[in-house]
Amino acid sequence: MRSSTKDTSKGALHEAKGKVKETAGKIFSNVSLESEGKAEKIAGKVQKNVGKAEKNVESHLETEKSRHGKW
Repeated sequence: MRSSTKDTSKGALHEAKGKVKETAGKIFSNVSLESEGKAEKIAGKVQKNVGKAEKNVESHLETEKSRHGKW
């Protein structure tokens, strides 16, 4: 599995976990848990976007490589 795919899937997992924590924090009036959830959700979004960016770079490099032969 490519690192871009790993980052994208791990990011989605962290985003989901963060959303669950945030919701649980709201339900139980636990500000700390809610804040932790928000932070994890944001970190997950960042990691997911890093994975997407890596995938775009890999795709671009593969395209260029096929156009010009080996580097």
